[in-house]
Amino acid sequence: MKITSFQASLAVAVLLTASWLAVPVSAQTQTQPAAPARPVAAPAPVTAQPAPAFAAQPSATAVPAPSATAPAAAATASATPGASSTEAVVAPASEAGGAAQKAGIAPAMKELSPWVMFMSADIIVKAVMIGLAFASLVTWTVFIAKSIELSVVSTKLRSALKKIAEARSLAEAQMALGSKEGILPSFLTAALREARMSAGLSSDTGIKERAASSFAEIVRAEQRRIRIGMGFLATIGSTSPFVGLFGTVWGIMNSFIGISKSQTTNLAVVAPGIAEALLATAIGLVAAIPAVIIYNHFSRVTKSYLELVSRASGAAARLLSRDLDRSHGSAHSRAAE
Repeated sequence: MKITSFQASLAVAVLLTASWLAVPVSAQTQTQPAAPARPVAAPAPVTAQPAPAFAAQPSATAVPAPSATAPAAAATASATPGASSTEAVVAPASEAGGAAQKAGIAPAMKELSPWVMFMSADIIVKAVMIGLAFASLVTWTVFIAKSIELSVVSTKLRSALKKIAEARSLAEAQMALGSKEGILPSFLTAALREARMSAGLSSDTGIKERAASSFAEIVRAEQRRIRIGMGFLATIGSTSPFVGLFGTVWGIMNSFIGISKSQTTNLAVVAPGIAEALLATAIGLVAAIPAVIIYNHFSRVTKSYLELVSRASGAAARLLSRDLDRSHGSAHSRAAE
């Protein structure tokens, strides 16, 4: 009897344990399919689990029930931000594409070259640029002309000095030079004229002084002639940077006026006007720097040429002195006879 009642109690305990373990397993098997539900689909309704025969296990059925709705809600919530993030990614991508397209077009439209900057500059800045370009043209014209002139006259004067190096009188020197024109024939002509006009005068010192005065006038005239054009170089070299700076100041002033009208400080708005203004300064330097260098070069070359002119003046004065001494010597010999 005791054994039978014990077996019956054991069987009841096993059944209770099995029923208590079976309830959570059934609840998990029902909630697991709801997890992979689509974000847009409504969560499936939870079917009521039949209550077990024993009322002693109410907590086993109540606890797993909320887990059925939680994954669905989480999936729905995660689906909504996913859609918004997708739209957020697409929107900046489209904006970036539009910006890239604009960036690709802008440089072609705003391409700056010296000619484009000149054509888009203000009328005052254009006038400054044209004036500086003309000044640069004058500089190079003077350089070419003066180089040819100084080379030719220096070569002629050296050749003439070699020809009269062995001459004994003014007449002999003139015959050696022929009918050529130049600074040395001018000296010889002036000396012969003074000797002819002073014929009969016994003072050789007065003749030499008057001849030296004529030589000095010829030298000054030659200095003025050989320096023609160098004044332009000096003026261009000293004033071109300031003229270019005036164009720059005017262009920058117009740029700032444009900034105030457009009410923006974007560099793309300011840069073209400033670049056009700086172009005037660049042209001014292009005109001034060569002018200063060429002026200094011609100053040295002109000084060398004027030294040759002084040598020619001294050669003519020596020939005149020989003629005077020779004439007085012949006069004394005739008087002695």
